[in-house]
Amino acid sequence: MKISVFGTGYVGLATGVCFADMGYTVMSLDVDPEKVDKLNQAIPTIFEPGLEDILKRNLDAKRISFTTDYKKAVDASDILFIAVGTPTSDVDGSANLSYVVSAAESIGQFMSSKKTILTKSTVPVGTNYLIQSTIKKTLAARGAKIDFDIVSNPEFLREGTAIHDCLHPDRIVIGFENEAAAKIVRRLYDPFIKNGAKMIEMDISSAEVTKYAANAFLATKISIMNEFSRLCDKVGANIENVRVGLSADHRIGPHFIYAGVGYGGSCFPKDVKALIHTGKKYDEDLKILNAVEETNFIQRDRFVNHVLAKLGSKGMGKKIAVWGVAFKPGTDDIRESPSLYAIEKFLSAGYAVSAYDPVAAENAKIQLGSRADLTFVPHQDDALGGADALCIFTEWKSFLQPDFAKLKKSMKQSVIFDGRNIYDLEVMRESGFEYHSIGRPVVGA
Repeated sequence: MKISVFGTGYVGLATGVCFADMGYTVMSLDVDPEKVDKLNQAIPTIFEPGLEDILKRNLDAKRISFTTDYKKAVDASDILFIAVGTPTSDVDGSANLSYVVSAAESIGQFMSSKKTILTKSTVPVGTNYLIQSTIKKTLAARGAKIDFDIVSNPEFLREGTAIHDCLHPDRIVIGFENEAAAKIVRRLYDPFIKNGAKMIEMDISSAEVTKYAANAFLATKISIMNEFSRLCDKVGANIENVRVGLSADHRIGPHFIYAGVGYGGSCFPKDVKALIHTGKKYDEDLKILNAVEETNFIQRDRFVNHVLAKLGSKGMGKKIAVWGVAFKPGTDDIRESPSLYAIEKFLSAGYAVSAYDPVAAENAKIQLGSRADLTFVPHQDDALGGADALCIFTEWKSFLQPDFAKLKKSMKQSVIFDGRNIYDLEVMRESGFEYHSIGRPVVGA
C-alpha cells in the first residue's frame, strides 16, 4: 500500500515518517518549496524528539519523499491523508478550513483512479462531508466519474512525544460510511494493531466530535485545577496537596491536573474555540467550554498582574528574566504560549525582558519582532544578569535543578515567579529567594 500525506506540520510530518517506518512507501506534500527542500535533505522543519533520526532513516531507505506537486502526490497513492492546518479564524473563532478545502479541490482535480481519503486534520463536525462534496464538485467540473471513500481518522498526538504517540497509539479512531472503506483502513493500520493499538470504529460525525471532545475535556481538567489554585491562594491552602489528594481517586487520575499559568499550543485553545463556535452554529450554548476559555485567560492575567503588583506597574529601568517561551517542554511550538502573552504585557509596562528557551527562541523572535527592550540569550543563566525577577513559563528539564546561589548573585532582586510549580517550597525557603508559585503559599516575602 502506498500513502500520500498532504501537509508537513506536526501531524502530517509525524504521520508520514511513522508510516514509512512501518514499511510503507510515503509521499508527503507541502506548498512551501523551502520546507520541502529541507525535508528531502533530512533537515527537520519542526523540533520533535526522535524526528531527525526517523526522517533520515526513511529517506535513506527511500520509503519517504517530499514534493510540492499535487498531481504527483495524488497519482502516487491510493490512500491519501489530509493533514493540513485548521487555524482559528480571526473573525469568529471558528476553524479556518481553507487549507482543507484546497487539498480536497486538488485531489478532485488530479485523481484518475479510486482513492481512500483519510482526514487527519482536526475539523469541525460536517467537514468530512464538505471534503466529499468538494471532491465531487471538482470531479463533475472535469466531467469525471471516479469513486472514492472518505474516512475520518483524527489524530491524538502530543507535541513533544508525537513520534512515540504515532508509532504506539493507544487508540485509532475511524469514522466511515461503508465496510469497504473500513476494511482498507484496518489493513492500513494492521502493523500498529499488531503492536497493541486498539481500533475504535464509528460513524463519521462521531469521529469528528470525538477529537474535539478529547481536547476540550483535557482543557477542562486543566482549567478547573487553575480555578482551585486561585481558591487556594485566597484560603491559604496548597494546590499541590489538593492535586495529590485528587489524583489518588481512580475516577479522576493523575493526568492533566497540574495548576499553572494556563494552557497554550496548537490544540487546546483552537479546539475549544471551534467547539464553542459549533455550539453557536447549532444554537447550543456550551457554558462549560465558555468558562474553560475564560478561566484560561484569567490565569494568564492573574500571573502577569501578580508580577506587576510586586515589581511595580511602571517598569522603566527594571528587567524581567524569562525562562521558557514554548507552550510546553519538548517542542518549539509557541502558538498561544502564555509566555509570549506575558512578555508582551511586560514590554508594554516598560520592562526590559531577557528570555531563554532551548529550542523555541527563534520562533518567538519571529513572532515578537525585533525590539530594543527584548533580548533572547543563548544560555539560561545569561538571562538573569541584573534582573529584578525571574519568571518561569515552561518546565524544561534544565530549569529543574539550578544553582540558586549563582542565580542570586546574578540577579538584582532575589524574586522568582514560577508559572509551573517546578520547585519545592522547602527548598525555596532555604534558597533565600522570594518565591511565588501557583496556588501555593508565598515563600520568603
